[in-house]
Amino acid sequence: MRSPHVDTAKPMPSVCRWQDLPGPRTRWWGLPLLREMARDYLGQAEGLRRTHGTLVRTQVVRERMLDVYDPALLRELLVEHHEALVRWERGPEVFAEVMGQSVLVAEGAGWQRLRRVLMPAFSSRRVPSYAGLMGEAAEAHLRSAAGVQDVGLLFSRITMDVMLRALFGQALGRDGAQVAADVQTLSEAGFREMFWPVTLPDWLPLPGKAAKRSALKRLRGLIRDGLANPSAGSLAAGLRQARSDHGESLSETELRDQCMVSFQAGHETSATALLWWSALLANHPAEQRCLREEVDGTLQGRAPSGQDPLPRLDASLKEAMRLYPPVAALLTRRLLRPIQLQGLALPAGLLLRFTLHTLHHDPSLWDEPERFRPQRFLPGAAPPPRGAYLPFGVGPRVCLGQHFAMQEMQLVAAQLLQRFALHPLSGDAPPVPRLRVTLRPLAPLRLELRPRQDAPAAR
Repeated sequence: MRSPHVDTAKPMPSVCRWQDLPGPRTRWWGLPLLREMARDYLGQAEGLRRTHGTLVRTQVVRERMLDVYDPALLRELLVEHHEALVRWERGPEVFAEVMGQSVLVAEGAGWQRLRRVLMPAFSSRRVPSYAGLMGEAAEAHLRSAAGVQDVGLLFSRITMDVMLRALFGQALGRDGAQVAADVQTLSEAGFREMFWPVTLPDWLPLPGKAAKRSALKRLRGLIRDGLANPSAGSLAAGLRQARSDHGESLSETELRDQCMVSFQAGHETSATALLWWSALLANHPAEQRCLREEVDGTLQGRAPSGQDPLPRLDASLKEAMRLYPPVAALLTRRLLRPIQLQGLALPAGLLLRFTLHTLHHDPSLWDEPERFRPQRFLPGAAPPPRGAYLPFGVGPRVCLGQHFAMQEMQLVAAQLLQRFALHPLSGDAPPVPRLRVTLRPLAPLRLELRPRQDAPAAR
């Protein structure tokens, strides 16, 4: 049994304890560490790994924490010890304000019941049936997308439209820009409130509260209107008829909460991944040219089906999610009981942090980790170390919608490449990633979409 990988000059005892691990000096009850997390979560995580190794001890007031940057140990915790873990209480409290007691928030038997009810709708067998509506949504928004575009807004509109068509059989209306802005308002507020001990009431006259109230009211209205008349065959209609193993159905409140979390999480992560992918292609014209050739050669001008063999396109999307994972940090977990982790004794109550962005950029795990190299994920390439690449998480709480998201991204990306060549705007600064629940650019990302003159005619 190997010892945990820690960078320290001191000899380690045969059984290592949390307090034996390296970490930053605790000053002022660790409050400076908390301030650093809120200001630059990813920068702090990378600094801890670089300075102290793959297992890092920190403490803020009475909370003892462990940052895990060893992929094998991270995977062991989330897979083999998942029954000893629950999400850090503050995270679900914040998410519940928007998403209610949904599958993202629930724990224990309630979470298991909700996940079993939802799984069939997002299974790999069901996902191909959504290809038509995904293609229709992409075509509706891309047909008029020529010119300079805020690609974050463009992809948000497309993926919101996809989710509304899947959930209710209804297309996104003209208020797509407002809905996209509302989602970002709630993400900003949620991330900010993660670092508060409690959430102050939204009716208080505090900065950001009025914007949060308005955004939440509009999103709840969007879901309420969709649920009022979902089409036959839609996800909402199916969930209304779904039953658990014991014959239980979802209550109307549970149905509303599941539709809200499906809409929020289902569109935001895909839009974010496509945003970073498009920025990478705009700045790597040779790779963009290779992808256009693959798409043109395979599709010959017809619309993508979601089942087309486009290995280089798939590899480019996976590499974009390595460099810029939409969910760059998994929700912190708390240990319910003491466990032994390969010679490391971890106490009950310990908080465990998993920052996927740091794993995806670790030079000990990836060759030239800062370079965009889609060939890493081509068929036949050597796989990354187990646990080093986790864009959808791992273990029982792995993302339910991962098959849906990959098909959606391939369809949207293929249609975009069929229509446009992507170019960066001269004078615009390179995008700066910032973690606010998902990993978004600090400022809107603009690209020029030039209509192609060389695309093959549709057959």
